[in-house]
Amino acid sequence: MRKTSEAQRNADKRWREKNRWYANYLKNRTSARSFIRNKATLEDLDELQNLIQERKMQLN
Repeated sequence: MRKTSEAQRNADKRWREKNRWYANYLKNRTSARSFIRNKATLEDLDELQNLIQERKMQLN
């Protein structure tokens, strides 16, 4: 098992602090994908599909 160096941990922390919005965006996107792949029911997928269609219309 590799250990992360102190310098790398500090660099990671600085990046997360500097890019807080983007880091949260990536975390939320990963959570959404994981939910869809691993836990979503058919009803969940139907609801998500409707929400996605609405969001696409907002962005166009």
